[in-house]
Order: sequence, then structure tokens, then C-alpha cells
Amino acid sequence: MSDAKVISVVVPVYGSERILSTTYARLTKCLAAFAPEFDYEIVFVNDASPDGALDVLRGLAASDPRVRLVSLSRNFGHQIAITAGMDVSEGDVVVIIDDDLQDPPEVIAAMLDKWRQGYKVVYGVRVHRNGESVLKRASAKAFYRLIQWLSDTPLPLDAGDFRLMDRQVVDALGQMREESRYMRGMVAWVGFSQAPVYYERDARFEGTGNYSFRKLTALALDGVLSFSSRPLALSTQLGAMITVLAFLYGSFLLIDKLLHPSAILQGWTSMIVVVIFIGGVQLLSVGVLGSYLGRIFYETKKRPLYLVAERHNLDVAALPHQGHTE
Repeated sequence: MSDAKVISVVVPVYGSERILSTTYARLTKCLAAFAPEFDYEIVFVNDASPDGALDVLRGLAASDPRVRLVSLSRNFGHQIAITAGMDVSEGDVVVIIDDDLQDPPEVIAAMLDKWRQGYKVVYGVRVHRNGESVLKRASAKAFYRLIQWLSDTPLPLDAGDFRLMDRQVVDALGQMREESRYMRGMVAWVGFSQAPVYYERDARFEGTGNYSFRKLTALALDGVLSFSSRPLALSTQLGAMITVLAFLYGSFLLIDKLLHPSAILQGWTSMIVVVIFIGGVQLLSVGVLGSYLGRIFYETKKRPLYLVAERHNLDVAALPHQGHTE
């Protein structure tokens, strides 16, 4: 590396064998335009991709010393892969971008302009999502607003993982080693001066998204449970409301029986509905509590966040100190 400042671009990789060469070409073209002010490195993190992505990455690393490769021992998930890339990055600024080219690398220039103005975090806000169905856009919009409403930490709306961070922010995030990771919330939590850059998200260059409904649901739960205790408060409030309603209904039945002692007892259907409803609320509340306890259980194990199977263009000292192995 020269004496210029360094940009590190972290790219988590999964199921993108056919697009990786294009992703690399667009990134290098954009990053080369920042010379001589900036030098760069591209940190690809292979999250046990099931296709031939690792072979492609090995080839890129062999032909370009600026390409760093970290290959994880198994699939640890998108958020962990981002963490692994940040752990080995050396740049004065670090950019997180997905491998599918939906987030245009050309937007990095606008992010750098904001960084030069003094902002420590510059996050991309999607003003339009090309190539996605109405249902997908609506569900994404609802997802961000639900997280915003439930979270104790204010989160920017319609902002994904595509962002630029100053080294000071990256070092602060490196101290946060929780297993249930929601990077967007973690970046918001550390604070520092933050600013948006608005852009249109492109359609996928090839293939389909890796986030299934189950994975999206799990990510939403990590976002809510990691940054808010509001679900516990909501279950408590719901329980209190039902208790009041049950007391009022019981009082009504008692008064009705006193006023009409000879009336035939009625209301079995409504009573069954009430019992089932209360039982459902109880199970829901127990489930919310269990979700928090489950996360506590995993955190107490103190296992490393990930294990490294192989690395290229990285010294042994470049690996972090969380007990990772080759």
C-alpha cells in the first residue's frame, strides 16, 4: 500500500459464482478512479458458498494482490460474513456492499464526499428498488418501519447494509461481539455523525436473492430482540388489558346473575373463545420471553463468531484475536 489513505470494500459472497468477475471489475474501476488520494483493497468473504465462488475468488486473489480473501469454515450467515470482512480490513474507511450489484459501486463516490465533509457513517437509502415485485417492495417497507417502531435505537428507514464507515466506527463495532448480529442496528447504536446518500437500487444482475422468507424473519427478530425490550413491555401491557377486560366481564356476569337468579346460564361459546384467546396470549408471551432467554443462552457460550478455513493475501497477524483458526 502507498502513503495514500486506504478504502476497504467488504463483500460477503454466497451463491454468486457467475457474477463475481463482473462485481470485481466494476469495483476496481470505481476504486481506481479515487487515485492518488486513495488506495484500496477488496475483502471478499466466502460464506461457504455452495457453488464455485471460492475457485473464482482464489483466481482473483492470485491475479490481484489488492484482493483479500477470507473463506469461512461453514455458512455463518450474511451478518457474520460482514463482521469477518470488517475484522481483517485495514482501510481508513470501510465500505460494505453485497456481491449482487444491486447496490451500485458508483455510489461510493458520493459516500466519500460525505465522509470528506466530516461524517463518520454514510448509509445508502433506497429511493426505488428496481426489478422487485410490488409485494417485495411493500414487505421491505413494512419491515423497516416495524423495526423502527419497535427499536429503542432510532434506525434510518429504507437503509440496508450498503454503507461507508470511518475507521473509528469500524474499531468501535469490533468491540461488539454479540452472536445475534443486526449490523444496521449496531451501526446506529454506536452513534457518531451519520448522513444518508440516496440512490436507486438496481435489479439483480443475475439469479435470485439469498434471503428467503425464513431468513428475513430471523433477521427481523435479531433486529427487534437485539435492540429493544419493547416486545416484553407489549406482552405485559396486553396481559394487563386482558386482565381488566376479564374483570369487567366477570363483574357483568355476577351482576346479571344477581338481577336474574332464575335465568338459564348462557354464554358457553363466548367463554370458550375467551379461554382460547387468553391461552394464546399466554403462549405468545412465553414465546417472546423464550426468544430473549435463548439469545442469552447462546451469548453465555462465548464461542467465536466464525472460523476461517483459508485466507489469501492476508498475513496471520491480520486475523482478529477472537480465537479464529484456519
